[in-house]
Amino acid sequence: MVIGSITSRDVAKSPASAPRPVSDARRAGEPAPDRNTQRKRLSRREAFAGYGFLLPWMLGFFGLTAIPMVYSLYLAFTDYNLFTAPEWIGIDNFTRMLRDQTLHQSIQITLTYVLVGTPIKLAAALGVALLLNFRDKGSGFFRSAFYAPSLIGASVAIAIVWRALFRESGAVDDGLSFLGIHLGSWIANPSLVLPMMIILGVWQFGAPMVIFLAGLKQVPTELYEAASMDGAGTWRRFVNVTIPMLSPVIFFNLLLEIVHAFQIFGSAYIISNGTGGPAGMTNFYTVYLYKRGFSDLQMGYAAAMAWLLVVVVGVIAFILFKSQKSWVHYGGDNR
Repeated sequence: MVIGSITSRDVAKSPASAPRPVSDARRAGEPAPDRNTQRKRLSRREAFAGYGFLLPWMLGFFGLTAIPMVYSLYLAFTDYNLFTAPEWIGIDNFTRMLRDQTLHQSIQITLTYVLVGTPIKLAAALGVALLLNFRDKGSGFFRSAFYAPSLIGASVAIAIVWRALFRESGAVDDGLSFLGIHLGSWIANPSLVLPMMIILGVWQFGAPMVIFLAGLKQVPTELYEAASMDGAGTWRRFVNVTIPMLSPVIFFNLLLEIVHAFQIFGSAYIISNGTGGPAGMTNFYTVYLYKRGFSDLQMGYAAAMAWLLVVVVGVIAFILFKSQKSWVHYGGDNR
């Protein structure tokens, strides 16, 4: 035998010449799955995983939001007192609203609160945001300090504190009396209790302030420099640069604050002890709705009031979205 020669036995033992294993599918005579089939299987698995993650949200949405809303719409056309079966009465609850003078007063009070309190709150938020935008030292502390009322302002504790501040011989009354202004209790005065509620709402300007501050950080400094080179002063730069660049943020805050203002309930209910007084001046729409539904057990009428509020807020939101084309300026728009 020659050294280095390869025999047939060596070739048979070589791994390269060993036969490859055949898949079970080919042994059974079935064709191997193509790439499209594998992709479909993978996409189905991904879809199942996505729906699995969405399942908790979907259960919450349908169980706590969608189904209760549909049921409340049904109750709006019924006479229901929480203890007996609902009785269908058609549109009687809605026609009753036309004759309800207390409802008309609550609508007037709520609209006053929205139309007066919302602009003042946004103006305060924008003013403080402008001040913080030009301050680096200690800005984190001031942002937190101004934002804190938005976190605790709607709590029961703050409503109780506010009630103590504005009562007769309270801190506000004593401070004004020291200056020679004698107003007495704001809570018992029908002409002062609504301004007090507006002040409480404006005090909670921290959330829109933070959003305004974030928007101010995105305004390019080159625009201010160009405006200064053109001779624009501080006010002209604010009107011609800051406001247009902040218009999307202003629109966002305006929409949110209007919706929140229509939903005022906790502070008004606590300050008035659930009565809506004095003279009904804290009987906001949601407070009156609560009283009709849970105090008077007129849940059908309360459901109709709730849907009226939904429609009104929806119409206002629709008008705002339609009007934004004329005053909201987004990046890249040719206006």
